[in-house]
Amino acid sequence: MEIVHTPVLLNECLEYLSPVGEPFENHAFMIDSTLGEGGHSNAFLSKFQNLHILGLDADKTIQARARERLSPFGERMQFYNGWFNNFYKNFDFESQERPNIILFDLGISVYHYEKSGRGFSFRYDEPLDMRLNSDEGESAADIVNTMREEELANLIYLYSDEKMSRRIAKAIVSARSTGKIMSSKALAEIIYDAVPANYRHGPIHPATRTFQALRIAVNSELRRLPEALHAAFNVLQTGGKMGVITFHSLEDRIVKNYFRNLGKQCVCPPEQPKCTCGGTPCAEILTRKPIEPTTEEVKVNSPSRSAKLRVVRKLRDASEIHLLQIESEAI
Repeated sequence: MEIVHTPVLLNECLEYLSPVGEPFENHAFMIDSTLGEGGHSNAFLSKFQNLHILGLDADKTIQARARERLSPFGERMQFYNGWFNNFYKNFDFESQERPNIILFDLGISVYHYEKSGRGFSFRYDEPLDMRLNSDEGESAADIVNTMREEELANLIYLYSDEKMSRRIAKAIVSARSTGKIMSSKALAEIIYDAVPANYRHGPIHPATRTFQALRIAVNSELRRLPEALHAAFNVLQTGGKMGVITFHSLEDRIVKNYFRNLGKQCVCPPEQPKCTCGGTPCAEILTRKPIEPTTEEVKVNSPSRSAKLRVVRKLRDASEIHLLQIESEAI
């Protein structure tokens, strides 16, 4: 099987999330919350013989590829098909083993751009879908063909900081008046024609940010993240480690602020007369600054250039106050 995606910050993940020492000596259990093609899980299982992994993924197609790749590890590797926020929210503490390690890699696999055929990339002429789970929710085509112009402009701007968002939204609404926009290539051409000539020849294709915004909206990426982080942290065993790899500022801000809250002694509002959050830190922050890829990694794996890894070690469960303070950031 051809492996398309190269996992980012792999050596750093193996170092910071290593199941070494207490309480990992005889047995360790990891949840790979974003399995993809299984690159991180493959490396962890290969290096740490005492480790078992459960891999989560909403996309059953890419998970089938991971199943094939990871089959040599037998029962050390298990699988769950579904969204990570739902998995952690519905975790059965009585019958399921709590993990010592949790990893989130929030990037979209290169497989989706190159092989999925769902319109994640404007390099190909594909159906404009962008859903990780093709069986549920609105597609990108549904959004661009039905959303009001002002809402569409706001979506593009909020999820990608695209300064031409209003011009792009206006062009999309105008184009769909003569026929539905159903392919990634058609949408990319509309965006290209909508922006000024000097904007077309910048460092990135003018459709890049709009495609990012649509993908985030279609898969509710930012809305799922705060709930998933909070629920996953409380599923994690005390003393266990959780790492999150982000790829753009919106999701990194959510992770950074949640981890910062976990590390505070008290997160109650200043006006509150009495502490109700516990009064002690919930986590030890193991990466005071985010871990970024080396120059060498960026050279051989360009998608890694914007990656940031943050890691915490759990001291105790977090309260709802820790979650409420970051929910407003999930636009």
